[in-house]
Amino acid sequence: MPARPADDRDPPAPRRTRAPFDPERMAVAPDPRVLPVHLTVSQLNALVKRTLTTALPATIHLVGEISNFRRADSGHLYMTIKDERSEVRAVMWRSLARSLKFKPADGLAVVATGSVDLYELRGEYQFNIRRLEPVGTGALELAFQQLCARLRDEGLFDIRRKKPIPRFPRRIAVVTSATGAAIRDILRTLHRRCPCVEVLLHPVAVQGEGAAAEIAAALRRLNEQAARLGGLDLIIVGRGGGSLEDLWAINEEVVARAIGASAIPVISGVGHESDTTIADLVADLRAATPTAAAELAVPVLGDLLDDLGARAAGLLCGMRHRLEVAAGRIEAVACRPCFRDPMSIVRRSGQAADEVSGRLELAWSRRWNRVVARLHDLQTRLLARRPAWVLHRRSMRLAEIGHRLDWRMHDRLIRAAGALERCGGMLRLRSPLRAVREGHNRLADAARGVDRAVVRRLESSAALLEAVGKRLESTEIRRTLARGYTITRRATDGRIVRRPGDVGPGDVVRTETAEGTFESRVTDDGSG
Repeated sequence: MPARPADDRDPPAPRRTRAPFDPERMAVAPDPRVLPVHLTVSQLNALVKRTLTTALPATIHLVGEISNFRRADSGHLYMTIKDERSEVRAVMWRSLARSLKFKPADGLAVVATGSVDLYELRGEYQFNIRRLEPVGTGALELAFQQLCARLRDEGLFDIRRKKPIPRFPRRIAVVTSATGAAIRDILRTLHRRCPCVEVLLHPVAVQGEGAAAEIAAALRRLNEQAARLGGLDLIIVGRGGGSLEDLWAINEEVVARAIGASAIPVISGVGHESDTTIADLVADLRAATPTAAAELAVPVLGDLLDDLGARAAGLLCGMRHRLEVAAGRIEAVACRPCFRDPMSIVRRSGQAADEVSGRLELAWSRRWNRVVARLHDLQTRLLARRPAWVLHRRSMRLAEIGHRLDWRMHDRLIRAAGALERCGGMLRLRSPLRAVREGHNRLADAARGVDRAVVRRLESSAALLEAVGKRLESTEIRRTLARGYTITRRATDGRIVRRPGDVGPGDVVRTETAEGTFESRVTDDGSG
């Protein structure tokens, strides 16, 4: 496809011009001898225009795809109609454009009905459209939409994957053509805004076959060699405006994936403000033009210096104020009594320390006495519950009972002997032999009854003593512990833990077993 002329502005509508040579008075015969020897440019363009308008049909149905569509302020429609190999400029005048039922757009396949004309001021022929009918979306535009949909589904357009643009880049790499207007605009803008930034140009072809591969390779090479180049903070990918075909290298999938895989932030500045490419959608920041990309890449150095100057002045003023306030505070502190007589503080502190020491000693003594008393009480209670001590007390009680029993038996024997003596006296007084024998028998029976009662009482007391001894042996603490039981006490006060609520998480408890004691820490209060 031929490249666009350097002046890519669309031509204005053709106007009638006067030329010193009127081609209508010339012969149309192909014999060049009938023409003047010397022709001006205007004469030549007029001759070509007459030849085109007379030699070609007055009505031509042109099939192609719209590109570079533009609606002028006058209402005229300017566009380029193209196919896979060629393109032609076309215009539709305002009076005819008003009857259109649709809005023409780039990439739209159409059937344009009109005639061929020559724009004499530039010597370019164009197609004057009288009627325009849409056919469908063009191949390039359809390919663009399909690639956009695929990359969007893969997440390459997701704003969450875009990297932040550094605010103060020191070294910027520019991927563009070395001879195009884009590099001049970028360098001029960067030098104007921030002359101290270093710019590295990686020249590539931005149009034509192989341009997309060059751009992608340049992005990969800059990422791989960033450390050797001293570090790169930012990459600008840009080029000037053009048709969809001219910008197609920027729309290639290989370029989009290279931008998406770049570890260095990328700004895309392609074409004019109305141009949107796939590189713009994938890049970390989209700029409307190459100049706008340079403006977004660096701040204005003058504004930064002015801001730094203002901040420095504010900082200096603030430091002076702080120094004045600090000097006033130092003077106020120097006037305090503690600096005039510092030993008074030491004496007051010593006196306070003595008072605290006395209170601490008194509190410690009271606490020690309470602990000793508590230990003595516990020892007394423990001794009172020892099996040997209980058995000793029961033995003393049993001995006391036996002593009292002996005394009662002796007393009863004495009284019985007295009664016997009295009876003997009465018998001696009365001398009845039978009564004596009966009395003697009753006395023998009573003696035997007393003996049996004493024996039974002694046997019952012995059995009771043996049962008590066995109960004491069964309830002795060491035997209980030997059977697998334990005694758990709180380590802080030695109280026995009888229920889960007696301890809380973090408390230390001491467990006593038959073989010894150990300590543990509570992690659960048992409420769950």
